[in-house]
Amino acid sequence: MGGRSLQSHQGAAVASVTIGLGALLVALGLGGYFGSKRVSKTALIPAFFGLPILGLGVAAALCESCRSGSLYGATALAILGFLGSARGLPGAWNLMAGRPVPRPAAAIAQSVMAALCLAYTVLAVWTFLTAP
Repeated sequence: MGGRSLQSHQGAAVASVTIGLGALLVALGLGGYFGSKRVSKTALIPAFFGLPILGLGVAAALCESCRSGSLYGATALAILGFLGSARGLPGAWNLMAGRPVPRPAAAIAQSVMAALCLAYTVLAVWTFLTAP
């Protein structure tokens, strides 16, 4: 931000992490969908976030002049992904405490998505702020 560049090795590393995040979200979405015996299409939501994040990560890795914009876009999607999935966190806490939850698989998937998106966002923002 503010004239800083992600054209460095640090930016390439974040591009790789972005690809990994996208792949994990796609796997989470597909696993949830097929794990629910294809009953719940909403289980695919992580994949709907993961595919564009994956694409932006590939663009950042392959196109050095596109890197900053691609990583900013992936970060924006990760923030939205966190905000949309954080509502599953109370359900995960209840499961860990041994209390019943109406849809345990959904609570777990939402919590995993929230954790992944938050961790990526923190990493990306830190990288943006410390970029040379």
